[in-house]
Amino acid sequence: MLDFMIMSHFEIIGGKKLKGEIEVKGAKNAALKAIAAALLSKEKWTISNVPEIEDVSRILEMAEDLGAKVVRIKDRVEIQVEKIRKSNLNDKLAGKLRASIILAGPVLARTGKVSMPYPGGCVIGKRPIDLFLNGFQKLGASVHWANDHFTLSTKKLKGAKIFFPKVTVTGTEAMMITAVLAEGDTILENAALEPEIPALADFLNKCGARIEGAGTSRIKIKGVKKIGGGRMDLIPDRIETGTFAILGALCGGRVKIKNCSPSHVRALIVSLQQAGVAIEEKKNELLVSGAKKIKPVNITTHEFPGFATDLQPPFTLLMTQAHGISQIHDPIFEGRLLFTDILNSMGASIVLNDPHRATVNGPTKLRGRKIASPDLRAGITLLLAALIANGKTIIDNIYQIDRGYERIEERLQKLGAEIRRVEN
Repeated sequence: MLDFMIMSHFEIIGGKKLKGEIEVKGAKNAALKAIAAALLSKEKWTISNVPEIEDVSRILEMAEDLGAKVVRIKDRVEIQVEKIRKSNLNDKLAGKLRASIILAGPVLARTGKVSMPYPGGCVIGKRPIDLFLNGFQKLGASVHWANDHFTLSTKKLKGAKIFFPKVTVTGTEAMMITAVLAEGDTILENAALEPEIPALADFLNKCGARIEGAGTSRIKIKGVKKIGGGRMDLIPDRIETGTFAILGALCGGRVKIKNCSPSHVRALIVSLQQAGVAIEEKKNELLVSGAKKIKPVNITTHEFPGFATDLQPPFTLLMTQAHGISQIHDPIFEGRLLFTDILNSMGASIVLNDPHRATVNGPTKLRGRKIASPDLRAGITLLLAALIANGKTIIDNIYQIDRGYERIEERLQKLGAEIRRVEN
């Protein structure tokens, strides 16, 4: 079951101009939350456009461990949970996936109890979970910490008014999902606005939930007694869309990005255009052409609809090729800029001013070397760096990249990249 223990690495020869078409897969974060929400229902959910990535495999394994019947055929997942047979989340799997906390609410709602270790993932993934615990408590759960596990229990979940002191996407989704089966009304204030939230709420409403305001800062949930089954088609992954747009800017050629939602990456598109990158936009496509001379652009990450923190690392890489000085400010997560040391080892000139600010001097020539992926978004950034570096790059710990990007080497090969996966 724990196939993530198989070690492999990427070998990349840089300097190839890429061109052609690449298709965006379903949204990783939407998939994880939809699978978790399926545990609210005894009936079958069919989820389409599901990416074949490691994070999805992990959460499906966790759902099966809890009693779910899962059928997976390519990008379609059928999941039915007639009975949740245990209230403790699998330790090894939860330790690999921060999003495992999204399962706590449905298990708590249906069994009255849930136990789990501190959720893991990558370095960025190990973030505080007090917002979740406070929310569960407001909905009527008691929280106890013992033997390196959180245990939540309740006789009955009841609606509550929850104000998020800090905008949190997964926190908003977790409380929204949990409140669906709570008694009475729940109000979520200062809720996140990310497009995955209204997409999930719309589907839950089709299955019998009563959610209003998803996609705004105030969400109201009227509790219901049960949730039915249905079919859901996941929206495209906006972070993958943005990653491929930056890829086109770095390595193009002309790269056509298909099956995407340009409106979900508007802040990035504006920043790329400021950098001199030519972008043609259609309803579900972006055509990106590499710029002959990249201009420096200052960015500050922000919650949606602002510049996504997950797109900051590849954009910082792009700025290493800009003619001038760029300022990068990422106030959202601690440690997000630590990957810049690896880029510097490849030849970049980035000064880390403090944990949230960096100054990028460009342009610099990058050179291939042996490196390791520290986390998902830094990992894909290092892969893009290898594609423009002189010589050969070996990237270890590519499980972190596989967590969020489906068969990335095969898709890049179709654009002309010289990349191969080597199993150890």
